[in-house]
Amino acid sequence: MIPDGYTQLTPGKIASVVTYLETRARPPLADAGHGGVQLRRVPNPALDWYLERYRRAGANWLWFSRLEMTEEQLLAVLRRSTTELFVTEREGSEIGLAELDRSQAEDVEIASFALFPEAIGKGLGRPFMVQVLERAWQASTKRVWLHTCTLDGPAALSFYIKCGFRPYRRAIEVVDDPRLRGILPEDAAPQVPIIR
Repeated sequence: MIPDGYTQLTPGKIASVVTYLETRARPPLADAGHGGVQLRRVPNPALDWYLERYRRAGANWLWFSRLEMTEEQLLAVLRRSTTELFVTEREGSEIGLAELDRSQAEDVEIASFALFPEAIGKGLGRPFMVQVLERAWQASTKRVWLHTCTLDGPAALSFYIKCGFRPYRRAIEVVDDPRLRGILPEDAAPQVPIIR
C-alpha cells in the first residue's frame, strides 16, 4: 500500500504515476479522417528493426520494458498470434509505431502507441489513432484499453481522453533508472534528472 504524502526514493530510482484508460464503445473518430497517414502491419519483424523503432519512439519517455527483455522473451511477444505490430507512414516516411495485444479475446490492449519525435505536434496523432482503433475494434471486441504515465509526452493523457478513452485506475511505478543500468543512454529524457 502506498502511504499518503511524499515517499522518498533512494538514489538511482525513478517514479511515475500511471493512468489506465479504456473505451467500451467504438468512439466516433471517423470525422478525423486519415490525413495522409497510412497504417501498415508488420508481421514477424526482425528484432533489430523493431528495437531501433522502439528506441526511436520511446527513448525520450524512458521506455525500457522491451529493452530489458532477452531476445527470446521479446521474440515470443512479437511473434505471438495475438500481437499485431504496425508502423504508420506519411508521404513514404515512417512516423510512428503501434502495437495491439489481443491475448484477452474481448479486451484489446494498445500495448504501445507513439509518434517518432520528428512527427510530434504536427496533427498526425489523431489520424494515426483513428486507424489503430479501426483495427482494434472487431466483432468480438468489448473494450480497448491502454495506459500512459507521467514520463510520457505531456499531451499524452489529454490526447487519449479526446480520442474517447476514460481513465479508470492509477498506479505508481517505481523502478531502477534504465539509464543507470545501461539500458538507455544517459542523455535520454533530459527532462527527467538522473539522481545517483
